[in-house]
Amino acid sequence: MIKNSIGKVLAVGLLAMVGNSSLMASKADALKQTLYYGGDIITMEGDKANYVEAVIEKDGKIIYAGKKADAVNNFAGKTIKVDLKGKTMMPGFIEPHLHPSIAAIMLPNDTIAPHDWTKPDGVSKAAKTPEEYKKRLKIAIDNHPAQEGKIQFIWGYHQLWHGNELSRDLLNKLAPNKPVAVIHRSFHEIFLNDKAIELFKIKEEDFKGNKQVEWEKGHFFEGGWFALLPKIGAFLLDPSTYKEGLHKMTQLMLRNGVTTICEPGFPSSNFDMEYNFLKSEMDKNPPYDTYLIPNGTQLYGMAGKSNEKAEKMMLGLPAKYNTQNIFFLPKQVKLFSDGAIYSLAMQMKDGYLSDEFKGKWMTPLDLFKQQLTFYWNKDYKIHVHSNGDLGIQQVLDYNAEDQKKHPRKDHRFTLHHMGYFDANIAEQVKELGMETSVNPYYLWALADKYSEVGLGKKRAENLVAIKELTKRNIPVSFHSDFAMAPAEPLTLAWTAINRVTAEGSKFSQDQRLDVFTAMKAVTVDAARTLNLEKELGTIKKGKVANFTILNENPFKIDTMKIKDIPVYAVVHKGEMTINQKKLIGGDKDAHGCIGTAGFKWCAKTKQCERPWELAKKEKFEKSAEAFDAFCKKQ
Repeated sequence: MIKNSIGKVLAVGLLAMVGNSSLMASKADALKQTLYYGGDIITMEGDKANYVEAVIEKDGKIIYAGKKADAVNNFAGKTIKVDLKGKTMMPGFIEPHLHPSIAAIMLPNDTIAPHDWTKPDGVSKAAKTPEEYKKRLKIAIDNHPAQEGKIQFIWGYHQLWHGNELSRDLLNKLAPNKPVAVIHRSFHEIFLNDKAIELFKIKEEDFKGNKQVEWEKGHFFEGGWFALLPKIGAFLLDPSTYKEGLHKMTQLMLRNGVTTICEPGFPSSNFDMEYNFLKSEMDKNPPYDTYLIPNGTQLYGMAGKSNEKAEKMMLGLPAKYNTQNIFFLPKQVKLFSDGAIYSLAMQMKDGYLSDEFKGKWMTPLDLFKQQLTFYWNKDYKIHVHSNGDLGIQQVLDYNAEDQKKHPRKDHRFTLHHMGYFDANIAEQVKELGMETSVNPYYLWALADKYSEVGLGKKRAENLVAIKELTKRNIPVSFHSDFAMAPAEPLTLAWTAINRVTAEGSKFSQDQRLDVFTAMKAVTVDAARTLNLEKELGTIKKGKVANFTILNENPFKIDTMKIKDIPVYAVVHKGEMTINQKKLIGGDKDAHGCIGTAGFKWCAKTKQCERPWELAKKEKFEKSAEAFDAFCKKQ
């Protein structure tokens, strides 16, 4: 069965892909099966790019992968034939660490970040200097209509590009009469103005003794951010924008070929609200599944600061909350070591180049050690957020103690992110039998800047040294930690393969990965991170029929072009969704504006406008946010 990302699939799009028009028939027929052939079908089984000629899917499962002749001759019943017409089919891409809650907040709101961000409705252009940031911030605030009981969130600020001027006072000057909150690029910090503090009904004494709150600056970071989250959850999870953000996330998953996502660390602030909003999106049956790993630290607080009560809550989650496409992973937990790499708050053995930056612990070390031991002794698969070499080392030291007292086999303890580490740490990871899920994008986004500020040349140019892990046969998956990186598996693989930065620098080329190892990290090894490799991640008889169909084969093109390969379609549990653009003129909106011809409705001018033409005429910035702000302004 085929479905379209927006509505019905145009016949033209179907005929371009499918060699049998009976594809539109109902899949309710129990005898029906789908045969895929006519392109490069890469199984990701084994230790190289293995190909088969044909795959047969039935009832959402793979029942055959092999030669086409055998497929045609040995399987009876009504067969839908899908001719790939030279396209490439791979196992469905897997995002083992992504945050729907961040996507839901970030995607529908203003973005002013150091690098361009591609959203479903356009590109939010980068602001690379303090002057540019302040100008964009003022435009965003001025053009955002004030609403009673609502707050404006703006994401993407980073002091190394945007300067250190951001504070409560600055936001008060820019927005004296309406609540504004600026979320740091790391999503581990936030700045509030007076009106926001007033709206949230928070007081300085609420955070007494919390050293990660600068009340006078309106600045909450790391542990201060965690303390603030439960108090502002109702605003972060505003239904009017949050649901829109989740829908935009769904669009991104299709665009980028993702058929499985996982959020390690659920919830972030409010369990019931986050779950119910997520369920409302998943009830639409999008072409992906969502897995959740409980947030041990958050549930600890929700359970009256008791690990025992938190675990009792965890044990009951699957039976109470699992649906046909939302699943709590049993006996898995997420914990937190050191601070964010984007904030230069990760714990570093050799510190930073200046006193401007200091490592932070996200969890007080006594509690962190207690939680690690508690869940280790309960035989949980433990996932730990850890970024700096000191933060990672602390995790290794604690776990080494736990392993001596309570040895375990195949425990799959997984370190997440791993911004900076060296060969010595990689060797310890191997000796302890640990696994890893890393974010290669750190190198692309941060290495140039951090070589000058914060870390220095040697450490910055060796961020996320993945080959130190893979050459030791340590399982490695890639994740975006959205929105710490775009939710684009091909971009993550491209970065690991080429190790090229945003400024075009080629750093630590000895750490480049081959294409097969990188593609494993977004397929079968990503499934392994979730303990799901028996069900997902390769094209093999008995596994779920999740596929990503690409316009080109990543194994057969220049490696520098891998990130730009268009995703043609995904197959999720046997159902294909084509990721196609509508024909020009076929997408008129309620105002008669033709989106594929570049037109959008502008309420201010009361007519269809091309955003770039209107920007030139009215002298505002050429960005989706500026257009929306101008056209919404009353």
